[in-house]
Amino acid sequence: VQLVESGGGLVQSGGSLRLSCVASGIIFSASAMGWYRQAPGKQRELVALITSGGGTNYQDSVKGRFTISRDNRKNTVILQMNSLKPEDAAVYYCKKVAGPGSEYWGQGTQVTVSS
Repeated sequence: VQLVESGGGLVQSGGSLRLSCVASGIIFSASAMGWYRQAPGKQRELVALITSGGGTNYQDSVKGRFTISRDNRKNTVILQMNSLKPEDAAVYYCKKVAGPGSEYWGQGTQVTVSS
């Protein structure tokens, strides 16, 4: 299983970033996928998930600002992040939510938000 995240960077508060994750080694179209984040000194947390059928769920703190989507043709899951806040700064990871292959993590992509 390989998960490759990209799209992070430095953005001002209120700005936007679009994160991408390309997955291989799993049956992507049948997999619920999630975006997670970990800020310094904090536990890793689930930010958003998308089911194999396209249903979505979000952490309350990002509802209305973040949108998760998927492209099964490209084995890609996207996290569009708008109205970013300093508290959104973290390393962002994607992975399969549950089942075979869910124990694997990518290298993550750093998001930094300046106030």
